[in-house]
Amino acid sequence: RSGVFASSCLLVQALGVALFLRGFFPVPVRSVPRREARADPPAEPAPPGPGMVSNWTKIPPPLFKKVVIVLIDALRDDFVFGSKGKQFMPYTTQVVEKGTSYSFIAEAKPPTVTMPRIKALMTGSIPGFIDVVVNLNSPALLDDNLIWQAKTAGKRIVFYGDDTWVKLFPKHFVEYDGTTSFFVSDFTEVDDNVTRHLDRVLKREDWDLLILHYLGLDHIGHMTGPNSPLVGPKLREMDNILKKIHISLLSKEEASLPNLLVVCGDHGMSETGSHGVNSLQFVYWLRCSVVGTIPATSSAPLAQPEHVQQTDLACTLAIGLGLPISRNSVGNLILPVVGGKTMREQLRFVHLNGFQLSRLLQENTPAYEKDPGYEHFKIAEKSHGNWIKLYLEGNNSEVLLNLGKKVLKQYLEALKTLSSSLSKQVAQYDMYSMMVGTVIIMEVLLLLLLSVPKALSKRAEFEVPLSPPLFSLLFYLMCLMLCAVHVIVCTSAESLCYFCSLSWLTAVGVMMLISALMCGILSAIAKIFENSRLPPKGPIVSSSSWSEVDVLILTGTIGHVLSLGASSFIEEEHQTWYFLINTLCLVLCQELCRNNFLLKECDPQHSMNVKQNFDSTGENLECKNIDIPAASNSKLGKATSSSEFIKGSDKWISLATPWIILICCRLLRSLNQTGVQWAHRPDFGHWLTSSEHKSELSFLAAISLLMIFFLVQRRCSLVSKIAMALGLLGVYSYRAAIGNVIFPWQHGGKDISK
Repeated sequence: RSGVFASSCLLVQALGVALFLRGFFPVPVRSVPRREARADPPAEPAPPGPGMVSNWTKIPPPLFKKVVIVLIDALRDDFVFGSKGKQFMPYTTQVVEKGTSYSFIAEAKPPTVTMPRIKALMTGSIPGFIDVVVNLNSPALLDDNLIWQAKTAGKRIVFYGDDTWVKLFPKHFVEYDGTTSFFVSDFTEVDDNVTRHLDRVLKREDWDLLILHYLGLDHIGHMTGPNSPLVGPKLREMDNILKKIHISLLSKEEASLPNLLVVCGDHGMSETGSHGVNSLQFVYWLRCSVVGTIPATSSAPLAQPEHVQQTDLACTLAIGLGLPISRNSVGNLILPVVGGKTMREQLRFVHLNGFQLSRLLQENTPAYEKDPGYEHFKIAEKSHGNWIKLYLEGNNSEVLLNLGKKVLKQYLEALKTLSSSLSKQVAQYDMYSMMVGTVIIMEVLLLLLLSVPKALSKRAEFEVPLSPPLFSLLFYLMCLMLCAVHVIVCTSAESLCYFCSLSWLTAVGVMMLISALMCGILSAIAKIFENSRLPPKGPIVSSSSWSEVDVLILTGTIGHVLSLGASSFIEEEHQTWYFLINTLCLVLCQELCRNNFLLKECDPQHSMNVKQNFDSTGENLECKNIDIPAASNSKLGKATSSSEFIKGSDKWISLATPWIILICCRLLRSLNQTGVQWAHRPDFGHWLTSSEHKSELSFLAAISLLMIFFLVQRRCSLVSKIAMALGLLGVYSYRAAIGNVIFPWQHGGKDISK
């Protein structure tokens, strides 16, 4: 019966967890499968009146001949627009200041992990947190994306860099060389493996799209933070690479089509070196042609670049390459990139973007016609038709220009609203499904907590009274109440809820399960209270009340769990642990002092029992102040003195232990300043890892590894001792090879082979 009960609890718990996760990980906004994505593009809006038809029904031609995308992992905006940009990236800063580029700051929505961010850049969609799970084993991307569209259109794509691209887009590149991203201590070779192909590929003409993904800056951030002295040389290296690419593309420019250089980051870098949340990266579009004029109004000032969404890049790149916009994209066209084109071309671009967003909204929202963005798009589309009528009639007056600007403004407003509506669907949690799952989980947890005392007793019996709840009035009342709540929630919810989409039979079954669990819990609690009132059958045994240590452990555990509800407490969680450990040590010290000095160590009756049973004193002696005649037995005297010595040493060791732990905790706190707020403050760890104190760090590391060996080797076999010794030696050798510690036999100024 206990096995059936435990299995049933696990199954019900799995159901609750599945419901909660289904609400926590919302279904992403998706369109039709990729193989159906190359449908005919929409034509221009039909002008009003009979006999008038627009002659533009194809996708606009490419705006650029060759496109180079340089993705610098963890490129922060202040690395270019701040003081570091002027100091370490002079060429890039100079190009931005001249106004010959379009500069933006792109905002990346969480999760800020490389693989989801690549998906966002190439599909224009917003990945969910479930993509973090598959980040380590990136499967092929099956959604409609820019790389697939370019390959289908016959464009030749070359890629060098992070092998995540190769996994996401297998068989899409005519040439590629992937580098692994998990050797975080590698700052140099991971980028050299990309740059070594650059001179050769820039001289060739057999490619249309070149993608370079540099990882070194991200690795430096993870290991040493954004303020590391290693960041400057890495930024200077990236600036020289951008200069080389820019000059090469300028030398191959043509009068018909310019080339395009796009520099961007996949995510930002926090002050502690992690990716951060809502990361801001620098993005700039560099038209490598001096023939095409760039209007002065399209380049933002260096100090105040325009903010865009990272998902906007996929849509803009598709327009620039003359490709269809990805069906799942929620991004908007970055208008300054096409600001030099005619009014008809600009209206055609934004109409294609609006048509794609409105179609995506139709496929994911039942009441799409009531969406403000869809209504604005239809109004703009109608105005666009009126503008086309004037254009086809040959009207070149000021009225045509003003109407075109008005239509363009309407389109941009509709695009912004449509994108916002679609983005909210991705980031919106299914609260009702989460609440139902949480109720089931908490009910099973409470039932298990009620069963633990009985399950741990000698007889290990626990009877769940199932029959009374299932035939009680309370059960049916709870079922009716929960079903009424379900009807109200499902009929009034504006967004689609997974639990509401289930059949009514399934929903009623879940409500009956919740009601049965609640009635079972109430019956079990009532039975516990009923048993507590019954008179005891055996002799009265005094039960010890909770001590201060028990109360502290319970209170500290509950308080720590509650503190995890706030992100600031999670970031500074170590402060909570410091407080709890120090408090626990002090309470333990008080408890030990009271037990050893304030309480009577034994009563007279117990002393007489020990005196009468002196033969078993060696095993049963519990008190040290026992009056036993020395002449009774010499063997008893020896055992007594030995036990007194052991008891006395144990007492002083137990009294000293909390203070030793407190001292060790204080030393540990001074080793590293962790968290977010105080990570920049100097500590013993910074002192040890500085180049001036490498010998001290090496000595401490060697002593620590030797202590580990001597403490563990006593319980090991000969083979295990040899294996552990070689392993610990390998740990030290690895740290010496990467320059953290020194070898005792290392000669000064002589490098060691890795």
